Amino acid sequence: MTSNLWRIAATAAVGLAGCAVLAGQVRTSPPQPIADRLPPVGVAKPKPGSLVDKPPTANPTVPAGFTVKSYAEMQAPRMMVYAPNGDLFVSSPAANNITVLRDANNDGVFESREVFAQGEAPPARRGGGGGPPPTPPPSTEVNPAINGPILGAKAPACEQPPAFANKGTGTLAAPFGVALNNGYLYVGNTGSLVRYKYTSGDLKAQGAPEKLMDLPTGGHSTRNIVFNRAGTKMYVAVGSSSNNNAGEDCRRAAILEFNPDGSGYRVYASGIRNPVGLTLQPGTDTVWTSINERDNLGDDLVPDYATSVKDGGFYGWPYSYIGSNYDPRYVGAFPDLVKRAIVPDVLIPAHSAALGMAFYTGTQFPERYRNGGFVALHGSWNRSVASGYKVVFFPMVNGKPGPLEDFMTGFLTKDGANGTPLERWGRPVGVTVARDGGLLISDDGSNRIWKISAGAAK
Repeated sequence: MTSNLWRIAATAAVGLAGCAVLAGQVRTSPPQPIADRLPPVGVAKPKPGSLVDKPPTANPTVPAGFTVKSYAEMQAPRMMVYAPNGDLFVSSPAANNITVLRDANNDGVFESREVFAQGEAPPARRGGGGGPPPTPPPSTEVNPAINGPILGAKAPACEQPPAFANKGTGTLAAPFGVALNNGYLYVGNTGSLVRYKYTSGDLKAQGAPEKLMDLPTGGHSTRNIVFNRAGTKMYVAVGSSSNNNAGEDCRRAAILEFNPDGSGYRVYASGIRNPVGLTLQPGTDTVWTSINERDNLGDDLVPDYATSVKDGGFYGWPYSYIGSNYDPRYVGAFPDLVKRAIVPDVLIPAHSAALGMAFYTGTQFPERYRNGGFVALHGSWNRSVASGYKVVFFPMVNGKPGPLEDFMTGFLTKDGANGTPLERWGRPVGVTVARDGGLLISDDGSNRIWKISAGAAK
């Protein structure tokens, strides 16, 4: 990749309004899973695939009536959040920085870009989004030993964490989640939660951040943040350290609740293997998350999901999945807990790698999209044929989610079917509603932010 991949690029629309089909992509996405019709445990068939340069004529595909253009090019953008003045903050763990894009006149084209905060130079890594976990060894066993020993009812509970409210001067280290609240920009590093003093219009940090707490490291590394509407409670997503090992730190595979200063810790919801996206359902304080479920139980297990999060709710991991379906390692463990495991609201095909999500709160898109949910699917590695590598949408009808629909596709050049390799040039990560009612999608595979508009490109 050449250095010009990170230049400012608010350039010509590639808006082919639903007819820009990428040659070579075959739509083989599996159907949306149904909670009471899940398949039996099967054999893991990993296919990590490779990230390739964006072909010159390749562009994402969006539905008829929409256009898509490249809004910005930068190294591996991930989460995005708007400041009240309209500045867009973008995190990049790969670049170890936070960038600000400014569109002062709200015409959909940003005029300037500044690095708000820069951490130490990160170690070299592959591609925009990094690689998949290590490929497990081939197995013909229905319950691959790669997942660990069968523990049954002897499985341990989670372990209470050590003291972690270690305040002091912070740093920027693989920033992912970003949130603004009451004069601060909050940042979820892999190993800590920090906040920068922020005054509207700041393009550069006022100084070093304040560290509010340490967070556990190892394994799943994203730490996302969202506040309730009043700004009085902060929710932090922390994924598991492992695929499905019992006995981890109780802060892991959970959504945690804090006061804005980092005090008041409690586990808000647990059993959520790797919660990545965090958002509020419009007009409410209901937290929603999008998550990556466990691997190595077959092509179609376990479904990823997006769901509203109930206070005190338990979502199964590691003992069960999608309600009370026992993981083969833990049959008989904690039966009362497993019995009350919550079935998520929106099931997503297994191994899609659901990352960012947002509800559509604009007015530019047609009425059927209002208050519906968009989820970015980063793409599979633990599946014989690709799943994910797209953005999906679910409508909300009378407060309930409808079936999934493909919304933005076209990132695959080869999908791995019939023994062929898996190749992709883009990997969606974050979803944010733009100020003009369009939709921004960060893509850490092609190193850019895409903008989707209804009608003519904006």
